[in-house]
Amino acid sequence: MGGTVKSSSAAGAVSPLIPVLVCALGILLLSAMDAGMKIMVLAVGVYNTVLWRSMLATVVAGATWLSGPRSLPAPSALRLHAMRAATVAIVMLSFFWGLARLPLAEAIGLSFVAPLFALFLAAMLLGERIQRQAIWASLAGIAGVAIILAGQLGHASYAKDTLAGTMAVLLSTVFYAYNLILARQQALVAKPGEIMLFQNLCIAIILGVAAPWLAVALPSDLWLPLAGVTALSLAGQFLMSWSYARAEAQYLIPTEYSAFIWAIGLGWLFFDEAVTWTTLAGAGLIVASCLIASRSNPKLAEPIEAAV
Repeated sequence: MGGTVKSSSAAGAVSPLIPVLVCALGILLLSAMDAGMKIMVLAVGVYNTVLWRSMLATVVAGATWLSGPRSLPAPSALRLHAMRAATVAIVMLSFFWGLARLPLAEAIGLSFVAPLFALFLAAMLLGERIQRQAIWASLAGIAGVAIILAGQLGHASYAKDTLAGTMAVLLSTVFYAYNLILARQQALVAKPGEIMLFQNLCIAIILGVAAPWLAVALPSDLWLPLAGVTALSLAGQFLMSWSYARAEAQYLIPTEYSAFIWAIGLGWLFFDEAVTWTTLAGAGLIVASCLIASRSNPKLAEPIEAAV
């Protein structure tokens, strides 16, 4: 689920088809990152997975930041970096904890409700007006979540961990929605390279407070997967940013929901996960509701998968 800030303005005369294809590739890479993170969380737990990934991402982002023109952020920008980092840390911990307890496609489908939460948070915090059709779309999205939950409760192999995982993923979407609002403010005061560095650095510092009690040395056979998920995340975010700088959001938003298709394939390939009809129906309703809501409020056109 790394925060990318998008621009809907067309930068250069590029056919919309090219950014759409690049965006689809970015979504594939980020979906593969989710699968890799699930493997690591199952191996060493969510805290150590997120801690070590944030530390490695800080090193990579730091090298990138040092290689170009740079300046230290102003105190106001640094406070915003820290605030967003704390929010993203909650998103990552709750989402990946839930992801380890749910089928990949189910977790991704549930995460799609984040833009709907962002709609109401923007109304409360920024005073933005909610269109009537967006309200109806939000109710449809809630119905989609209810269908997925009903499918879980009606499944013969239902476990308490499944419901806990669902609640964790939904919690992550609420904080991710707030993250989208902070990302708008952050984009006004900092460049992407600075955001990437200081966000990961602040997350590593925040999680590092508990390191004496919770951190463990990463097994040698997990360093390559760690490097892989970090590279997939950074590459996916870059491709998403490139796409949204060169095509209108209306062309790219539907492409983002291909994450559900990738999640079905990756879940089957790596975890032998089957997709239930309730997951398909619920996710379909959530996707439809988000597309309707985004048409009434273009500011909902944020990268769903590029949260972390």
